[in-house]
Amino acid sequence: MTTHVTIIGAGLGGLTLARVLHLHGVPATVYEAESSPTARAQGGLLDIHDYNGQLALRDADLMDEFRGLILEGHQQYRVLDPDGTVLLDVADDGTGGRPEVQRGDLRQILLDSLPAGTVRWGHKVSGVRALGEGRHEVTFADGTTVATRLLVGADGAWSRVRTLLSDAVPEYVGVSIVETYLFDSDTRHPATAKAVGGGGMFAPAAGKLLGAHRESGETLHSYVMLFKPLEWFAGIDFTDPVSAAARIAQEFDGWAPELTALITDGDTAPVLRPANALPNEHRWDRVPGVTLLGDAAHLTASNGEGANLAMLDGAELGKALAAYPGDVEAALSEYEQAMFPRSAAAAAEGALFYETVFDDDAAQRLIEIFGELKER
Repeated sequence: MTTHVTIIGAGLGGLTLARVLHLHGVPATVYEAESSPTARAQGGLLDIHDYNGQLALRDADLMDEFRGLILEGHQQYRVLDPDGTVLLDVADDGTGGRPEVQRGDLRQILLDSLPAGTVRWGHKVSGVRALGEGRHEVTFADGTTVATRLLVGADGAWSRVRTLLSDAVPEYVGVSIVETYLFDSDTRHPATAKAVGGGGMFAPAAGKLLGAHRESGETLHSYVMLFKPLEWFAGIDFTDPVSAAARIAQEFDGWAPELTALITDGDTAPVLRPANALPNEHRWDRVPGVTLLGDAAHLTASNGEGANLAMLDGAELGKALAAYPGDVEAALSEYEQAMFPRSAAAAAEGALFYETVFDDDAAQRLIEIFGELKER
């Protein structure tokens, strides 16, 4: 008898799991806190890697749909000095293994691939508890509950489901990201648009980085990374966008104006995103009837792998459950024993990036890292 799978979270990982289960005839329901697919913006660009994220999309039989989302030319990347000098410029020749797509578009093809009613919107989890014999109960904010023999936490960094398996909680890693957008950049900000180029631009220095990605059309998604304690950011009034942008821009005093315009000329209010992470070797003892995937299992500071690993987790878990239709525990054990070292390796690599790239020779170190990625 095939066990119905209860998935908490309709992010990329949870939806990939639901899709792979659907292809194998395994019933699943996804519960999502957001009220609808369009309740909030789904973030910017994602580079989907041929060694993890694309493998998951193949398992989900969505590669044709994925190819239709790829933004041609957006794999270009460049490294700049603070004065705007281009130190590295790598064109998108169509052969790279990390094509760029909009996160929201990728999520939509996953949603469209599921039977109607698979995702239950407006179900925010308020609590979870064990019922014994591998069964668990999920309570939602509206007071309703669901009991299940197979619970999967795909509910992100502050996962409620994680509490059934682990006492670990995310901790600040010492760096925060401040994001904003420039619209109609080629027309309204031509010098900045030229500096960014057709893909990603990175201008690193000791303890900081100013970067941007060109999204579809003329939109530039800009972000600042600063190695500062949370207390430093607490001293900035982000409810006052103009003063907040001015304070962040002070950290880049003397930099080329076409670069600092990414901060000072933003068309959206700057948004602060502190970087948190679980321990690199985060794992748990096998608990019957429940597991985790994606950030709920192995949250790291942003390193380009999070979405890819979440989708791979979803696909691998889905295949394992399909392979053991009468033995859930065998499936979960097989999945976790492969997922733990895979995620630990990615977390260690990401931590090394943050430790080494933002020193006094930041630009050269970043160029070396890009060279290593290109050789993969």
